[in-house]
Amino acid sequence: MKWLYTLLMTGILGALTGPVFAQWQQALPETPPIPADNPQSAAKIKLGKTLFLDPRLSSTGTVSCNSCHNVMAGGDDNRPNSVGVDAQTGGRGAPTVWNSAFLSVQFWDGRAPSLEEQARGPVTNPIEMGMKDWDAVIKLLKAIPGYEALFQAAFGDKDPITADNAVKAIAAYERTLISPNSPYDRYVKGDKGALTEQQVRGMSMFVEAGCLSCHMGPNFSGPQLPMGTGWFWKFPNKPGSEYDTKYKLLEDTGRYEVTKNEADKHMWRVPTLRNVALTAPYFHNGAVPTLDEAVRVMAKTQINKTLTDEQVQDLVAFLKSLTGEFPEQTMPRLPGTPGKSVISD
Repeated sequence: MKWLYTLLMTGILGALTGPVFAQWQQALPETPPIPADNPQSAAKIKLGKTLFLDPRLSSTGTVSCNSCHNVMAGGDDNRPNSVGVDAQTGGRGAPTVWNSAFLSVQFWDGRAPSLEEQARGPVTNPIEMGMKDWDAVIKLLKAIPGYEALFQAAFGDKDPITADNAVKAIAAYERTLISPNSPYDRYVKGDKGALTEQQVRGMSMFVEAGCLSCHMGPNFSGPQLPMGTGWFWKFPNKPGSEYDTKYKLLEDTGRYEVTKNEADKHMWRVPTLRNVALTAPYFHNGAVPTLDEAVRVMAKTQINKTLTDEQVQDLVAFLKSLTGEFPEQTMPRLPGTPGKSVISD
């Protein structure tokens, strides 16, 4: 395999494989798409970060957005299923929030067309954050004196504390959660020493095995589509393997739960592979505990291929090269409520 490494390092294989190879050799942009109706501002990002990290937006005062999407780590919670209010668990794992701004739809089933709509959902989900409705959320925020100034600075409206403004602020903060400059990014920018020989072999296997069919583009989550236009793929694509039962892959019907369209059974939004080494356990139900096992499962269920141990390790090495550099995250000082609590029993 030394000859293959040499070819890749000199760019010859890139020329041989043409457009297929070129369409995924793209570094992650340092800024994501920004919607015209929600431009970024420092004040809005500050407000969004504060809301993202404030557990008082939950019915018990114990669960924040960060509880399931930990920005101090890989952007998820490393649990098979996330834990919400009153220790309830849902049926799916939390997707990473890092680089989610490059996705054209949100949630595993793609039911939210934007980060703004994604932010609107968990707060009033009875299992996740458990608030009765957004009216209750706004009443709570207005009862916390410091939030008035934060919303006023971000939006400048006469009555700035609204549900629309809250989710816009959270989405604005989430659009700062970009992890560029991974070894892979440095490689495609010209630093051919950024990847090891094993990682280069894994990169070649990634193309040869057909992983690129789903995980294309700079975010390894599909092509960059207009917001609200999802990139979905069937999983498992080749049902009937031992993994269907072992990891309960067929119990959740995916996008069908949203559309009730038979063609959408077991269709899922293609997740990013950026930082995938940090986001175990894997898949929508968090049933697969390790990255090497996830690679084996994907090969068998998607292309009906049984990989050798060497091939698995090469692919895992390449996937680890997608771990980027994380901008420093600091905890904000949450607005206080001197002399009283806003959390109900």
